[in-house]
Amino acid sequence: MAEGYEDGITRTSSGRQTYAPDGLSSVGHSTSGQEAPEQSRAASISGTTTAHSTRSSISGPRGSKEDNDQDQKPKNKTGLPAGLTAGLNEENFSSAADVEMQRERTNRSLNEKDDEKDEGEEEENDPNLVDWDGPDDPGNPMNFPAWKKWLITVVAGLMTFSVTFASSVFSTATTPTSQEFGVSTEVMILGTSLFVLGFAFGPIVWSPFSELFGRKLPLFIGFFIFAIFQIPVAVAQNLEAIFICRFLGGFAASAPLGIVGGLLADIFGPIDRGIAVAVFASATFVGPVAGPIVGGFITMSHLGWRWTAWITLIMAGFFGLIGFVVIPETLAPVLLSRRAKKIRFATKNWAIHAKADENEVNMKELAHRYLLKPFQMLAMEPILLLVTLYMGFIYGFLYLCFEAYPIAFQQERGWNAGVGALPFAAIIVGVAFGSIFICFFTKTRFARKMKEHGEVVPEERMIPMIVGGALLPIGMFWFAWTSNPNILWVPQVISGAFIGAGVLLVFLQGLNYIIDVYKVNANSAIAANTFFRSWLGAGFPLFATYLFQNLGVPWAMSLLGFLTLALFPVPILFFIYGEKIRKLSKFSA
Repeated sequence: MAEGYEDGITRTSSGRQTYAPDGLSSVGHSTSGQEAPEQSRAASISGTTTAHSTRSSISGPRGSKEDNDQDQKPKNKTGLPAGLTAGLNEENFSSAADVEMQRERTNRSLNEKDDEKDEGEEEENDPNLVDWDGPDDPGNPMNFPAWKKWLITVVAGLMTFSVTFASSVFSTATTPTSQEFGVSTEVMILGTSLFVLGFAFGPIVWSPFSELFGRKLPLFIGFFIFAIFQIPVAVAQNLEAIFICRFLGGFAASAPLGIVGGLLADIFGPIDRGIAVAVFASATFVGPVAGPIVGGFITMSHLGWRWTAWITLIMAGFFGLIGFVVIPETLAPVLLSRRAKKIRFATKNWAIHAKADENEVNMKELAHRYLLKPFQMLAMEPILLLVTLYMGFIYGFLYLCFEAYPIAFQQERGWNAGVGALPFAAIIVGVAFGSIFICFFTKTRFARKMKEHGEVVPEERMIPMIVGGALLPIGMFWFAWTSNPNILWVPQVISGAFIGAGVLLVFLQGLNYIIDVYKVNANSAIAANTFFRSWLGAGFPLFATYLFQNLGVPWAMSLLGFLTLALFPVPILFFIYGEKIRKLSKFSA
């Protein structure tokens, strides 16, 4: 039995008491399905988050009669103690009827739970544990309206576009800066490489921060630092300032790259997540491809190469401001901790807490996950090793193109810096078609297979990856053998569409496959993948000039095409034998 009292407190026959203001439903039970912290973190990356519990348990132990008499507070018009409604101003306690309705919901829920218990069974759940108030709790990011989810996705994509744009826009300043500072163009390529190298080390900081403090705080701290470091690059008077600030800018810029994927997993289910991540990945690849196009026209104009940094700062400031307004916190454990804190102060029941509050911050465990475990997995896991090798090569090739395209179109065909960068637009078209293909595949075959098996089938990710693995070498050989200046430029430009589609399909589906395979260990797997591919992305541009000038465009690009063909069997291998290999894995969930 549960009794309702006019003071807004519901007391059950077992002595529990729950405050039940409208909008903060209180139930004397928490669910047993609350995720462990490690599972919650992995779910935030993979998008396969298990359902959070369905109530907000904010009840406390019943006090003695003397305590209740001493603590009696004046009532407001809702019938609740005045101290309870203080601090809950954002909730709309409009009438006593609302409170009474909430009491009835609380009583019904408590009675149902009591009826379900076997005789003599002890209460296992903590009555002071705060959780979601039912499956439709509006505070749960999974329940955001569709328009809000897609608005967040688009704005987060624009922020990602800004940082990836910055990674390559400086490549167009290689020649003018080498002339201004009296060094070779090979030395100035470090301006691009060091920025990408920052991507390798940034996740070591930003990923643990996003687990401890939520998505929004580290996302915007990193983005702000990235924007600030554009200023010293724009006004630099020596190479040291440029190189140091480019590296630190890349380090900070890795925050959106490492956090946005988890943010999308916080708000989307597996099917829609595939589409949202495709949008995010498109921004990841369109940004570096758009950088040389914009930078080419800037450097050849009266603005000069320094405006490649100024335009990046303006873009970052604009998109960052919009993002700060639009993007909320989405990490469930952090939101529940905030809710518990708010209720704790409103009710003066200091036992109220969220699941995350029960866990002490363990820096040793975080360091192990992001510093040691990634390399342990890379050495022991054939799936992670081969997919990372394939993705790393593709990522490095993309940044190599920022040095190869100017050689092919500016040096070989004699185009200027602005027009010579326009062929990159074909890669953007290819990225767009690749994204459309992934969206179509996800909504059809992938969704059907998931429904048939009742869970995500990781090997289904390999089908688009196989398609991309075939398109990429086709585009590379096409580019190579239409590069002769005596051949019309149109075929060579069109080859970029195949390259763009291939790069996106291989990279995105490889990333999704790693997440689906390793689940609770996905954070560590992605950290290893990011570190390795960022090194290749930083290193490939450094030898691009030597490779293309010594071998010529046809054979240099053909060599890269043959290496790509050598990696083509990787997705085929895992499509056929992936399930068997996963069963032998120590880290696969």
